[in-house]
Amino acid sequence: MSVAFRRDSDEEHKEPKFEIPLPAGPNLVTARGLALIEARVAELEGAIAAEPEDEAREALKRELRYWNTRRTTAEIAPPPEDGVVGIGSRVRVRLAGKERAIDVVGHDEADPHADRLAFSAPLAQALLGAEAGERVDFNGRPEAIEIVEVSAIPD
Repeated sequence: MSVAFRRDSDEEHKEPKFEIPLPAGPNLVTARGLALIEARVAELEGAIAAEPEDEAREALKRELRYWNTRRTTAEIAPPPEDGVVGIGSRVRVRLAGKERAIDVVGHDEADPHADRLAFSAPLAQALLGAEAGERVDFNGRPEAIEIVEVSAIPD
């Protein structure tokens, strides 16, 4: 007999929905990052309450579980020392002759298109602990990046 005539529903043939994977390591955030997580949780709770369809509501609940976990595990990173790159620093660098400003932030606050890099990103890793005037190695090239200025990310 054909499978089409045997099965009771399409549920048995759907792909399983796994939880959203969490980034490895500590969940270090800036104060802004924690506020963004809180706002996302509130937004999702409202969306779940307003969603009439079960399948869409389940997808929202899955995302809410991720953000609740991120909120629970969030640790505000200690402020970096003056002039030293850390989480919460804005760093002006010169790379390949071009200057750019990079904010070093937590995973959930990262937006590479806006030059907000997670502290675990390779470029951010190369910058952590550096001071203005230093040159750091990057991408297999010695002294590839010049640190022009280090300051706190403005509120």
